[in-house]
Amino acid sequence: MTSNPSKGTGTLIQERRASPTTLRRVPDTSLRDQLGGVFAMRNDQVGFLSRMIDTYGDIVRIRVLGIKMIMLNNPDYFERVLVRNHENYDKNTFLFRAVEPILRGGLIGNVGGEPWRRQRRIMQPSFHRPQVAGFAQNMSDETSRMLRRWDREYKSGDVVNVSTELGQLAMRIVFRSLFGADVGSRGDAIEEMFLEANQIVGAFFRFPFPPLSFPTKGHRRLNEIIRTMDGFISDVIRKRLDSDEEHHDLLTALMNAVDDETGTGMTPLQLHREVLNIIIGGYETTSNSVAWLVYLVGQHPEVQERLHAEVDSVLGGRAPTFDDVPRLTYTRMIVDETLRLYTPAWQTMRRANEEDEIGGYRIPAKSDIYLNMFTLHRHPDFWPSPDTFDPERFTPGQIARRPRHAYIPFASGPRNCIGKHFALTELTIILAMIAQAYRVEIPEDRRSVEIEPLITMHPKGGIHTRMERR
Repeated sequence: MTSNPSKGTGTLIQERRASPTTLRRVPDTSLRDQLGGVFAMRNDQVGFLSRMIDTYGDIVRIRVLGIKMIMLNNPDYFERVLVRNHENYDKNTFLFRAVEPILRGGLIGNVGGEPWRRQRRIMQPSFHRPQVAGFAQNMSDETSRMLRRWDREYKSGDVVNVSTELGQLAMRIVFRSLFGADVGSRGDAIEEMFLEANQIVGAFFRFPFPPLSFPTKGHRRLNEIIRTMDGFISDVIRKRLDSDEEHHDLLTALMNAVDDETGTGMTPLQLHREVLNIIIGGYETTSNSVAWLVYLVGQHPEVQERLHAEVDSVLGGRAPTFDDVPRLTYTRMIVDETLRLYTPAWQTMRRANEEDEIGGYRIPAKSDIYLNMFTLHRHPDFWPSPDTFDPERFTPGQIARRPRHAYIPFASGPRNCIGKHFALTELTIILAMIAQAYRVEIPEDRRSVEIEPLITMHPKGGIHTRMERR
């Protein structure tokens, strides 16, 4: 992306609203770009959005199939929507209506207001640091289990589709953390269904016609997948309610959680929805992020050497614990740089309930606001050589020099990802354990990997690596 005079330069947005007569109108894309966007969003969504930012600057109104959205691409603008004036912006938008058939009022897609605030109050304590510390053992145990299986099944030098392997690992970790048990082949089946549902919903977002309520073959299959997942979750919850055994897992915590303000907990229906939301969030984001981690480490031998040196020094050959995570500083820098380049939850939307001002531009009431972390995390004003993989961007000094909202892989403000600390702990532990055991090489014919921007950011065709035992 190139500089543009209309782009912001990182100065703070003034809290004092300007006079309506001085506010600028958000730039519109040309008719040609509007018409071209219909096809580009379907075939090259990321490329189209990047071109719009290059052409029009950090704020632009785009139209796709008659749907108007104001796209933002400046840290201060993101901060205005997600933090400083977050009460004015809810999730009653096209994007969340598209995924409503799956999320159905769960915390991820909840429109906002008091129903969301109550649900967040109930669930937040289950994701605080002490609770995440209790789940770290699940992460290391399941990663160790995967690595032992690799030892048995793969010879040194074999090329492996690690996307498949790491997807199964992510599913086992989220199931074990939720339910305290290995669900075996049912977990594999649920994973396959998630992938299929993501394809259907992702395609719909890029070309939102016909409506999901229209009974196309894909939409009927989506409904079938949802019914199957509902049945699985209902069965697990029913067995837990009928059991006298004591459990120490996330499901038990959620079943016992109450709102401090009202003293009430979740209804059985809400519990069911939140369990499904946690599975989706915990599986989708982690499986893709770990695959990108392995890919980038394998592409950069000098980074991998330093990673090996750190895990060998800090861990001395043992499995990492929760207390080791803060000591794995370079490992975490690799995680952060990977999340910058390939943020799994790479797009979100909000709706302005009332008129607002962002960067001197008038935001009309009821405007849909499109927030794209993929383009934000490549903004050249804040990220020199933005497409280059460089973990050194995340030294404490470099972090301090950037606006806080130049990097928000888990969103920001009151509606930031509730599982942020779980995810960062999980990614750090998995990467450290793979680096302990293997040297990763990307075969020459597998070095070019395209992104597949579905609801989350997938590596198209998966990540294939040559695994060499250390």
